[in-house]
Amino acid sequence: MTQTDVTLSDRAALRISEIVENEDKTKMLRVSVSGGGCSGFQYGFDLEASRNDDDLVIEKHGATVLIDSVSLMYMTGSEIDFVDDIIGAAFQIKNPNATAACGCGTSFSV
Repeated sequence: MTQTDVTLSDRAALRISEIVENEDKTKMLRVSVSGGGCSGFQYGFDLEASRNDDDLVIEKHGATVLIDSVSLMYMTGSEIDFVDDIIGAAFQIKNPNATAACGCGTSFSV
């Protein structure tokens, strides 16, 4: 694993495959980081039909995840997971670079 690697859990890959299975054109999940949220930065999850030249492309179990180069700076070493528990079902980013995160798990600070 290199310094810029981001991994995708089996649960996340299987959930992404289920989500895009019935989509006509949007077959990839884009994970991004933007300013905002309660802790300074927030994760975004969007379905995409095409990839950019500078995207990190992660493929696993038929799922494809895209991360742009700017977002990758904040996500180095992270794992994208999918959690389905009593509170609800959601994608979660386990980010070793985050110094704090909010209770909802979608925003963080570095």
